[in-house]
Amino acid sequence: MKKETKRKLTIGAVLGAMGPGLLAALSGNDAGGIATYSSAGANYGYGMLWMLPVMTVLLIVTQETAARCGCVTGKGFASLIREKFGVRRSAIAMAALLVANIAVTISEFAGIASGLALFGVPATVSVPLAAILIWMLTMSGSFRRIEKILLVISSVFVAYVVAAFLAGPDWGAVGRATITPGIQADPSYISLVVATIGTTIAPWMIFLAQSNVVDKNADADDLVLQRIDAISGAVLADIVAWFIIVTTGTVLFPAGVHISDAADAAMALEPIAGQFSTVLFSAGLVAASFLAACVLPGVTSSAVCEAFGWERGADRSWGEAPIYRGIITAIIVVSTVLVILPGVNLFQILMGSQVINGVLLPVLLVFQVLIAQDGHIMGVNRNGRVWNILTWVTIVVITALTVVMFALQAMGY
Repeated sequence: MKKETKRKLTIGAVLGAMGPGLLAALSGNDAGGIATYSSAGANYGYGMLWMLPVMTVLLIVTQETAARCGCVTGKGFASLIREKFGVRRSAIAMAALLVANIAVTISEFAGIASGLALFGVPATVSVPLAAILIWMLTMSGSFRRIEKILLVISSVFVAYVVAAFLAGPDWGAVGRATITPGIQADPSYISLVVATIGTTIAPWMIFLAQSNVVDKNADADDLVLQRIDAISGAVLADIVAWFIIVTTGTVLFPAGVHISDAADAAMALEPIAGQFSTVLFSAGLVAASFLAACVLPGVTSSAVCEAFGWERGADRSWGEAPIYRGIITAIIVVSTVLVILPGVNLFQILMGSQVINGVLLPVLLVFQVLIAQDGHIMGVNRNGRVWNILTWVTIVVITALTVVMFALQAMGY
């Protein structure tokens, strides 16, 4: 046993295990995530950087738990929900997830459209072309191939690191803001805090992290390696988010520039930080949106199929998993049509998805912690006391902030 553990912890073994956690966490830095982080920097400068270390801990808790459940049980999150809580509760959760994920997928195609529009490509060209590429990739029939391609795409997040250094921030001020909490009694600030939590820990990311571990055929012997992957993914994703806030906080906040989406941030950078910064930011937006658009239809279809016991998986053919592939195709087609269709209110669709995610996330986290602490399901790998406390604190904080956000919206803030 000791020799096996030593072999698995070599650098080569660790690198070989990388994938599920990295993809799950980095996919969260999508069009909505970039817009949220950009707004945080543009509206409050470095004032929200302190949240990133906190969010990293919370993201590690949820992603590590998902990876551990996948390794130990060999089952996806939706399957475990159905087995422990019954078909009815599982069906309600899947229905909410399906609606929310379709809305978020629409936002990814909108991100692709707005990002490529900055390079002069109209949405009627960019969106259908992206949809075809995404469909072909998800239908390629090899999880390993899909994972490798998506990991290569995720390397574009380096663009945000470069953009931050081009902006020339006061690194001393950045460091102080990162370690010094600065909560403000401002309804807009609180709403942005909730949005930041929601985009950093999205409900679909839990399903993605666990299903990717299962698809990779990882088991309890791979637990240490998958834990390293989950933690690395959470840290890297929040480092990217940190650099986005640093960039917009350095450039847009002093100039008093306010933005409504990620494309606005990219355009606003040009007159102040130069064209190269805009190109980097735009390229990052397109690649991030493409990455998430590749991931979301698959994870949605996988969760629904798991919940009802249907065949699923990228390695399954149309004949073996028609419902799985059919749901993916339907989500891509619907998202493409809605983005290029004139008169569709994309903002209302996106706001609706945020409301659903805000309600769904605490519920799913309750499901997750009850499963993870169940000795009959997890055996010796069940949650310890510290992990249970961290998870319940996460649930309470997210629930409280979500209630505050809805209350502020009801009061017209």
